[in-house]
Amino acid sequence: MKIVIAPDSFKGTATAAEAAQALSQGWRDVRARDELVALPMADGGEGTADIVAAAHPGATVHQVPGCTGPDGRAVTGSFAMLPDGCAVIDIATASGLPLMAAPDALAATSRGTGEVIAAAMDHGATRLLIGLGGSASTDGGASVLAALGARFTDSHGEPLPDGGGSLGALTRVDLSGLRPPPRDGVTLLTDVRNPLLGTQGAAAVYGPQKGADPGEVTTLEQGLTLLSALLGGDPGRPGMGAAGGVAYGLATAWGAVTLPGSAAVADLVGVDRVIADADLVITGEGRFDRTSLHGKAVGEILSRAMCRGVPARVVAGDATDSGVLTLVWLAEGAEAARRDALVWLRRAGAALAREIELTAAVP
Repeated sequence: MKIVIAPDSFKGTATAAEAAQALSQGWRDVRARDELVALPMADGGEGTADIVAAAHPGATVHQVPGCTGPDGRAVTGSFAMLPDGCAVIDIATASGLPLMAAPDALAATSRGTGEVIAAAMDHGATRLLIGLGGSASTDGGASVLAALGARFTDSHGEPLPDGGGSLGALTRVDLSGLRPPPRDGVTLLTDVRNPLLGTQGAAAVYGPQKGADPGEVTTLEQGLTLLSALLGGDPGRPGMGAAGGVAYGLATAWGAVTLPGSAAVADLVGVDRVIADADLVITGEGRFDRTSLHGKAVGEILSRAMCRGVPARVVAGDATDSGVLTLVWLAEGAEAARRDALVWLRRAGAALAREIELTAAVP
């Protein structure tokens, strides 16, 4: 049999690649002769660049030391360069929420991502593919654009400090020094459909997840409103609120386009080609619920498998669907499942292989 193992990450416990390896090991423990194809997945969040690079022979990963982290401390960013000149960047690498020493919704900056973009272009990138999941900031992309040469100044002509909290003092936006986008354009990967502003906007919906209290949400909303009045564009377009408005900033100043992350990554890693002749597809993620079927990697894999008539199974850390094999059930508890996730993922792979053995044994 040909088994395709295509999980997303089990956040906080296993990367997508680790999950795919553990599930594969478990399957081989029971059915060593089957053909296994590991195809780690992502939806535009952390790990997207590595996963896309791994699926493209000749791709190279480049470190960018000394980037400005989301709380101002230096971090090492990175990008993957594909053989066709496309650079793939995860915003979480240099501007991710886990990089914050402590929550600071007003001061968190996305500047480091702009620095990684500049490094990729200096390296010869002719196209950019940027995953927007996991950002720490709510600055409308102003800090990204500032790193690329734009100027955001107050009434005295002084550059604004980084962070969405300073945008309320914005008086002028000067794009004359902004570096032009790469020749073949910029694509943003996200499963977020929120606009920049309003009750469903970046500040109101995602600000609290980044540490903003109600007063700070109001401050961020006011700053983003002022930014949009001066920068222009269409802040009401679906997806402009992604990554605290980085999508809006890059779409407005650079003409970047947004695509659903899970579908784009599936295309980039060749999911359709790989599963076309598969006998079974196994996918998974940390928690499976009704939102998993809408814009997430697991839902994308299930949809594509179903369209091709290929059976599929889901392994999850936990789930609201009784038809999903969960690590919590195998480990008889959430704590044990989290503590030894790779062990239980391996056992999940073995359990699914035994199901196949039992099915084959039925006359």
